[in-house]
Amino acid sequence: MENQIRSNNKILKFENGSLQEKEDQIVTEFPLTVMLNGSEFATMVCTPKNLEELIFGFLASEGVIRFHDDVKELHIDESKGFAYVETAKEIPVSQQFYSKRFIGSCCGKSRQFYFYNDAKTAKTSTSKITLTPQQCILFMKALQDNSVVFQETGGVHNAALFSPDGMIVNRTDIGRHNALDKILGYCVQNRIPVQDKIIAFSGRISSEVLLKAAKIGVGIILSKSAPTDLAIKLADDLNITAVGFIRGNSFNVYSHTERIIATRASREDVK
Repeated sequence: MENQIRSNNKILKFENGSLQEKEDQIVTEFPLTVMLNGSEFATMVCTPKNLEELIFGFLASEGVIRFHDDVKELHIDESKGFAYVETAKEIPVSQQFYSKRFIGSCCGKSRQFYFYNDAKTAKTSTSKITLTPQQCILFMKALQDNSVVFQETGGVHNAALFSPDGMIVNRTDIGRHNALDKILGYCVQNRIPVQDKIIAFSGRISSEVLLKAAKIGVGIILSKSAPTDLAIKLADDLNITAVGFIRGNSFNVYSHTERIIATRASREDVK
């Protein structure tokens, strides 16, 4: 299942004034239920690739784990669509905790989260990293050039983790949040520090996406699309630089503009 992320399907295509039978690449949609210490925790609809990373990232994003060693055992039964996770310490699973709406404040600013665990796990960035405009443009191009499944199917979101020197890892999923959780899971599994890293993302920067970036711990998020107003408010509050509409040789910086500077020599060796 790990490699069956797309399939060939016969379709009827209307093109140039006529209907023709053709084959098209369709992305796979896969439900995965996470059983946490014997109890059903959540069901994710995802692309069936990099599933271990997805589970690690999802659990870290939800505040269930923080480190790789917090997971004692992980077994995925792809034939049945179940993942069985045992943690090193007992975790109280309260659906009320993970679904309760939360409104709080921080540093005198009003901060609204969808759920209580968002308030618990979203980090205020302490990143000192800066990028040139050329790096922002090159990183987005690198993300798009490596988005093979999107180019074949048009049905997935893509996310990538960068250092100032280039791409570290890129991940794909039908769920925008899943793509980001796979990035977080990769960092947890490989013990990668994230404070000096950048996220590039294919979709719009919604509040959900911004919170995922905060949970990962990066200071800059790049996107080819627009942010929402709540995402910008959260970015301001969480000290995250949100850069959107990176298209061609232009983009917009919506928050914490001090991280985008034009005085340092640009790096042209992004791959």
